[in-house]
Amino acid sequence: MRVNIDPELSDRTAFYRLLTATVVPRPIAWVSTSSADGTDNLAPHSFFTIASVTPPVVQFTSVGRKDSLRNVEETGEFVVNLAPEGLFEQINATATDFPRGVSEFDACGVEREPSLRVKPPRVADSPVALECELHSTLRIGDSTVVFGRVVHAAIDESVLLDGHPEMALMRPLTRLGKNEWGTLGGIKEIARVPFEG
Repeated sequence: MRVNIDPELSDRTAFYRLLTATVVPRPIAWVSTSSADGTDNLAPHSFFTIASVTPPVVQFTSVGRKDSLRNVEETGEFVVNLAPEGLFEQINATATDFPRGVSEFDACGVEREPSLRVKPPRVADSPVALECELHSTLRIGDSTVVFGRVVHAAIDESVLLDGHPEMALMRPLTRLGKNEWGTLGGIKEIARVPFEG
């Protein structure tokens, strides 16, 4: 037997928890931005995916008006850093609701490195960084979807195997429901079955 829930009649927080517990696992965009006055910001966003390959565009969603969104609107630039398992506690710490003007890089002890094509810095210990220029934003209810055109990708050669990023070496984290996070368990490989008509 199923429980039937009408989102229009449900408590907002309860339905948020239902969505985030059922749309899983969610990849994490560890987004670095800089404000117009030069303060660096870093925050994890688990509403994240690829929007387009040609041109290369990624997207993340800001629920409410957070510093990441404000900074992108001010400067038109951001970096998506892969969130690796080895930085689990620092990634979680950067989700703290610090006052505007406080840099999570400094408050949480995350090392920066300069980006090549955009002003916001990359996370030095993240194996993959996608430097982005703002493509567009889309407001939906209380959230804003941010689309960024990838203008440069920087990948640590230690996570490459035959020139391709290897999951077992990158060890990306994912978000699940409540306070739950996911790590890579067993990885299965299978080729697509070609249609032979």
